[in-house]
Amino acid sequence: MTLKLCQGPVCHQYTTKDRLKGPAGSKTYQTRRRSSFYYGQSNFCSLNCQNDWFHNYGNRAIDHFGRLTEPKHLTEENAWVKDYDWNYSNGENTGRRYYYANKITKEQRPLTEDQFNDSNYTLNER
Repeated sequence: MTLKLCQGPVCHQYTTKDRLKGPAGSKTYQTRRRSSFYYGQSNFCSLNCQNDWFHNYGNRAIDHFGRLTEPKHLTEENAWVKDYDWNYSNGENTGRRYYYANKITKEQRPLTEDQFNDSNYTLNER
């Protein structure tokens, strides 16, 4: 198993017991190392480390990948999102109901579970 290092630029400066590593007499605080992390798409050990990274590099990242210069608009054409809810019939849970929902018109179109889980599936045009 490969261990990942937290990408927080000052992770090693947070003085927690699990960061203190090394033999007695020469212990140092170190960046956390784990098989998986829960924050920032598995790149950070905590929200503090994620926020530290963004504070240091966020503007450069946004400039690199494209800073918005005009507001985006939600229209009837681009307001479709995949969603689900729990089906209840006569008070009994009968599983999830998957659908495409238009956040403006409130229209819903049914989906299968496979279509819902397929990140490449798009809404068929009428």
